[in-house]
Amino acid sequence: MAEGYNLERLSFLVVDDNKHMRTMVKSILYALGCKNVLECEDGADAMQALKSYPADIIICDWVMAPIDGLDFTRMVRTSPDSPNPFAPIIMLTGHSELARVMEARDAGINEFLTKPISAKKLYSRIRVIIERPRQFVRTATYFGPDRRRIDDTTYNGPERRAENLEGGVDGQLSKEEVAALLSD
Repeated sequence: MAEGYNLERLSFLVVDDNKHMRTMVKSILYALGCKNVLECEDGADAMQALKSYPADIIICDWVMAPIDGLDFTRMVRTSPDSPNPFAPIIMLTGHSELARVMEARDAGINEFLTKPISAKKLYSRIRVIIERPRQFVRTATYFGPDRRRIDDTTYNGPERRAENLEGGVDGQLSKEEVAALLSD
C-alpha cells in the first residue's frame, strides 16, 4: 500500500486502448493499495461504464479510437448525461510538448502524466488530486477544474475566476469527506 493514504475505498477507471498499458496501470494501482479498478478500451466504453461505475478518479490515455482521451474528457465534463462531470481525470500520453499539455488542460483534465509511467509518478498525481483539489470553473467555452495553478488575487479583468467558480459543487467532496474516505 502507498505510504500516506489508504486508497482501497477509492474506485478507479482506467481507459486505454492498449491492453498492456491498462494492465500496467491496474497493477500499479493494486500495488498502491487500490481494490476497485475497472478497465475500458476507449472513451465510448468508458462513458457507458461511468453510468453504473461511479469512479472516484479516471486515468485516461490520450490516443484512442473511436473516442480519444480529449473528446472523452470533454464528454465527462459537458455531456448532459455525464454521471459525474466533476470526476478527477489524469491524462496519460507519450507526448509532453507544451501545446499538448495546454490542449489537455483546456479539455478539462486535472493532471497530466507522460509515459513511461511509474508507481511514484502515478501516486504523485493521485496525491495532488487528493491534497489540492481545484475549484471548477464555468465559462461560455469551458467547464472543468480551474486551469490556473497560481492564485492571482490582483486580477480584476473580464472572466475573473471568482465570478465563474462553481460554489458548493455537487459531486465534489469536502476536505473532511476526503479525509474520512482515506482514513484507516
